[in-house]
Amino acid sequence: MKLLIVESPAKAKTISKYLGDEYDVKASVGHVRDLPKSNKKAIDIEGGFIPHYEISKGKEKVVAELKHLAKKAEKIILATDEDREGEAIAWHIGELLDLGLDKTKIQRVTYNEITKEAILEALENPREIDQNLRRAQEARRVLDRLVGYDLSGLIWKKVRYGLSAGRVQSPALRIIMEREREIRAFKPEKFWVINADVESSPSNTSGLRAQRFSLVCSEEPRDEKEVKRILKIGGEIHKDDWKIVDLSETEVKRAPRAPFITSTLQQTASSRLGFAPSRTMGIAQKLYESGHITYMRTDSTNLSKLALGQIFEIIEKKYGKEYLSPRTYAVKSKNAQEAHEAIRPSHMSVETAGLNDEQHKLYRLIWQRTAASQMAEAKMLRSKITANVNNKECRGQTSAKQPMQRSDLCIPDFAITGQRVLFPGWLSADPEASGEDVVLPKVKLGEKLNLLKIDSEGKETQPPPRYSEAGLVKELEKRGIGRPSTYASIIKTLDDRGYVEKINKALVPTDTGDVVSTFLENHFTNYISDSFTAEMEDELDDIASGKREYAKTLKDFYTPFTKEVKSKDKTMEKITNLGAAPDEFKCPVCGAAMIIKLGKNGKFMSCGTFPKCAGARTIEGKEIEGPKLTGEKCPLDDGDLVLRQGKFGAFISCANYPKCKYIKKDKELEKQNSTGVECPVCKKGFMVERKGKFGLFFSCSNYPQCKTAIKAKPTGNLCPMCGSLMMEGTKTIPERCSSKVCPNHNPHKLAGVK
Repeated sequence: MKLLIVESPAKAKTISKYLGDEYDVKASVGHVRDLPKSNKKAIDIEGGFIPHYEISKGKEKVVAELKHLAKKAEKIILATDEDREGEAIAWHIGELLDLGLDKTKIQRVTYNEITKEAILEALENPREIDQNLRRAQEARRVLDRLVGYDLSGLIWKKVRYGLSAGRVQSPALRIIMEREREIRAFKPEKFWVINADVESSPSNTSGLRAQRFSLVCSEEPRDEKEVKRILKIGGEIHKDDWKIVDLSETEVKRAPRAPFITSTLQQTASSRLGFAPSRTMGIAQKLYESGHITYMRTDSTNLSKLALGQIFEIIEKKYGKEYLSPRTYAVKSKNAQEAHEAIRPSHMSVETAGLNDEQHKLYRLIWQRTAASQMAEAKMLRSKITANVNNKECRGQTSAKQPMQRSDLCIPDFAITGQRVLFPGWLSADPEASGEDVVLPKVKLGEKLNLLKIDSEGKETQPPPRYSEAGLVKELEKRGIGRPSTYASIIKTLDDRGYVEKINKALVPTDTGDVVSTFLENHFTNYISDSFTAEMEDELDDIASGKREYAKTLKDFYTPFTKEVKSKDKTMEKITNLGAAPDEFKCPVCGAAMIIKLGKNGKFMSCGTFPKCAGARTIEGKEIEGPKLTGEKCPLDDGDLVLRQGKFGAFISCANYPKCKYIKKDKELEKQNSTGVECPVCKKGFMVERKGKFGLFFSCSNYPQCKTAIKAKPTGNLCPMCGSLMMEGTKTIPERCSSKVCPNHNPHKLAGVK
């Protein structure tokens, strides 16, 4: 029996369909090893930045099963993804399974799509682990840990406990904050848009019916006097003198875009389908694992000869030979691997694929872009009608082709533009990319027009827009920050940390994000700059290609970096406030002046005499009820117990939080919410119903001493496979194991388990 190992159960299920009984296909369920949480244990800096890995929490049973199967297997095939993460996972699995066995038993295979042909070809061409590629992933992981650990620790000390910083997330946050400051500094200016509704003259249209259309002034005056002057000349003095002064028609060609790479797929799915980058990647992952599309983490626009043959055949059959136009595209990323392919359907003959509406939409988008990339250019006719008053003094001087020598009786040109498709070309495959046809009325040069109405609308200039998720991905790619596999996680991290929030489609920095970014920009400008971050990405790419050494690269970075962090730690004072509060807001308790501070939920106003007085207001000025002494003492550290207001109501806790996390139990409430099921871990408490951020859950009444928690109501039974609590399930499956790593947690995994 041969053991073939992939990352996900879904991929394992798909591949097992293509292989015979001689293969046992198993999933590692992602990474099996990682750095421990403690930085002291994680990396041996003195020894050359050697990472010390541990089996990831919850993966013990997966690793044990793989080791058991590996001992009996005649060959072990590591078939994880072909990128750095996949190479690292394969190496980690190989290290764990190397139990004194013959090294030749372990092989590495890669493929770009999960089709029978691709898998069989990969099995015929095994190779060894690419140590350079694996080292590049390791360097990124170690680098991110070192930067995050050191910077976050400093921010905890100097700003507020619980904040974090990252090597790539911090430059991304800085970009968002730079735009936010532009918006704050922006001063709007008033301007006017002037419109003229006109009608063509029947006497000059060769028997054609009169046609109504609207013209827009080519200038947007900032001066109201100028607006009134234009309205008076065009609408009163020369109301009956409007005519066509210029007609232009230009045939233009629109070339198709390149096939999707990771960044362009995220951007297009965001703008057209409204999918967040992380959601797009999740849907694409499902399509890939089901064998519908090629690998979705790539920065190469190449298409294989086999794929091109399929695409050409589909275009000729579906649209016609005149629509076919084979072409190649320049790769934007200098480090893109030419052997990799763009994101495309595995089989172009399949126009619809996926298990749900989201998968159908994303697959269709990929199919359209792939087909369009090899099709002929679209031909468009762009036309423009320009009109003005027939004023003898200004005739011939107001054309867009000549500078206007304006007199008091001259007004700017008014125009309307439009376009229509002459030959659709690639737009036949991707019609959503064409925009709307705007067909202009048929008129003649010099034709007289009847003015129906001329009016103006006052508007204000707008600040630059905030970044959308698609816009930020595009900006990160443009600046060389991050790589295709990291864009979605960068944005997700900023959201998870509470540094940005999504309002409509815009990424808006929170107070916390503002403070963290400002702190880093003021004290670590160099390390979160575009140039430094992009250069670091290039160095990681050089490790992947074997051009740079792992240890030297990390040493060259970390030596000056840690020196600067230590220097700032010694010289910087703790940022206890963010400036004085407005004078009109006084402390609601003692009447003293207030200062602005950063709290867990953003900025707020605190009494300037704190901790003597704990008076506080929201940043808008509303009084905040602070902790109140209960007269009791904490049983853990003898501190004062205080009554606090939390998200889910009032509770009593120790005043020395976060050093002491004691919370007084509401015995009566716990009695009401108790399930009567004994906690199987501490055997001192009972499982009680609680309400959290994501809804109801059940945890031990002995919290925080015991942190046992499950997401559904316990039935009172214990799992026969692992001994964990069983919890309520569905109508078809009455109960299931509460342990996520137990096969009994998901009964579908029980198939074949004895």
